[in-house]
Amino acid sequence: MINIINKSHSIFNQYLAEIRDQQVQQDSMRFRKNLERMGAIIAYEISKTFNYETKQIQTPLGIADENLPVEIPVILSVLRAGLPIHQGILNIFDKSPNGFIAANRSYDKEGAFSINIEYISCPEVKNKVVILSDAVIASGSSMELAYRAIVNKGAPQHVHIISLIASKEGLSQLRKKLPTQKVTIWLGAIDDELTVKSYIVPGLGDAGDLAYGAKTILV
Repeated sequence: MINIINKSHSIFNQYLAEIRDQQVQQDSMRFRKNLERMGAIIAYEISKTFNYETKQIQTPLGIADENLPVEIPVILSVLRAGLPIHQGILNIFDKSPNGFIAANRSYDKEGAFSINIEYISCPEVKNKVVILSDAVIASGSSMELAYRAIVNKGAPQHVHIISLIASKEGLSQLRKKLPTQKVTIWLGAIDDELTVKSYIVPGLGDAGDLAYGAKTILV
C-alpha cells in the first residue's frame, strides 16, 4: 500500500513547500524543524493503522475507558537526513526503541557510484512493527538495502517506510523489490524526474547538506 500525504489538504503541504523553497532552505534550523514536523504528521497517520485495545484509566474522579495502541513500533532511520524525521516520529511514539542505519555512496573516477550499508545499530525487530525513514527515495537503492539490513536482523511483522519526496522510478523499484504484504510506503510527494546522477527533479536538493551542512565526497 502506498499513501501520498500531499494528495489531501493539510498543513503538511506548507512544510513540504518550505523544504523545497530555495529561499527558505537557507535557514537550516527551519529546514530541520520542517522535516521533524513532517515526520510527526506521517507518524500520526501510521498510528491509525495499529491495533487498539480498551484499557481502564484511573483518574482523580473515576474510571475512563480509553482505546490504546497495542503495538510499540521500532523506529529506524537512515543517516544523515533521516535524523530530523526520526525525531518527529519519536515525538509521537515516545516509548519506541530506536536504531540507525548508515548508507555510503562510493564514487569511482568516472563519477559512477554504488551504495553500501556501512553500519546498523538495531534493537530487536523480529515480529515487531518497524518504521523506517529517510528524507528522499531517489533510485530506491538505499531504502531497499536498509530494508534488507533490517530483515537480516530478524523478520519484522510489518515495515512502514517513510520518505518525504520520492521519484517515480525509485518508487517503482521498491514496489518490485519489496514484499507488498509486509511493507506500507508513506510519501510526502512523488516527483516525475530522476537525473542520471540520481537527483530528483524538482526535488529539494541534498537534504543532508541542507540540514547539517555540506560534506566532503571522497572518491
